[in-house]
Amino acid sequence: MFKAVLKIFSLLIILFVMLYVGMSNTKEIDFNFPIAGTPAKNPLRAPAGLIYFGVFAVGVLAGTMLHGSGGGKKSSGSAKDK
Repeated sequence: MFKAVLKIFSLLIILFVMLYVGMSNTKEIDFNFPIAGTPAKNPLRAPAGLIYFGVFAVGVLAGTMLHGSGGGKKSSGSAKDK
């Protein structure tokens, strides 16, 4: 139960930081990321907070997919058949 409350509290802190960054960075910026197809001649132009949120969301999704891809049964070394 304590772990669940701690995880929710951590998530709320992260969401507050995201909200604060989005409210504080309303000016539009140029986002250049050549690997994704946005060259310097035609950059993505959006508010800084929105770009920050997008990069954060991609990172969270990638981390979740990498963390959850273990799958299968986990073997326990302590319980051996005799």
